[in-house]
Amino acid sequence: MRIIVVVDENWGIGCDGDQPFHIPADQRFFRDKTMGKTVVMGRVTLAALPGGVPLKGRKNIVLSRGAFDVDGADVCADLAALSDVLRDAADDVFIIGGQQIYEMLLDYCDYAYVTKIFAAPDVDRHFPNLDALENWQLVKQSETQSHEGLEFCFCEYQNLWPRQLSQGK
Repeated sequence: MRIIVVVDENWGIGCDGDQPFHIPADQRFFRDKTMGKTVVMGRVTLAALPGGVPLKGRKNIVLSRGAFDVDGADVCADLAALSDVLRDAADDVFIIGGQQIYEMLLDYCDYAYVTKIFAAPDVDRHFPNLDALENWQLVKQSETQSHEGLEFCFCEYQNLWPRQLSQGK
């Protein structure tokens, strides 16, 4: 599994259920990485998507303790159910948020694609600081780019010791 996330310089990812940044280059990056793949998200992230509907061109999985139905997505109540759904997944799997889902699945991911924005807006949700975790290593970083005065770069991190998501765990 892989993670894809946009963070500010303090590893903030959102405020009031929305992302603080909307940068076209990052949106293209997200679309290019996840198109045709499986995406895993929480209920709040699903609600924050345009129209509150699953992403087109991807297999959508919503991880939520609360039972609900959503057209175009599988809903899993826990990691065991997620493992069952992913067991036959031949596609790459991308974790796309939010905070609780990132924290729950971080150790099971082998790579993280992180768009770092060099700004610090008010946020109420954070992503774990991969630079401070001994098992995560920065392996690639793009040149700094700019959009409407915001500077950003694309980073790729590798988890040196990913855990295996297995049934019943």
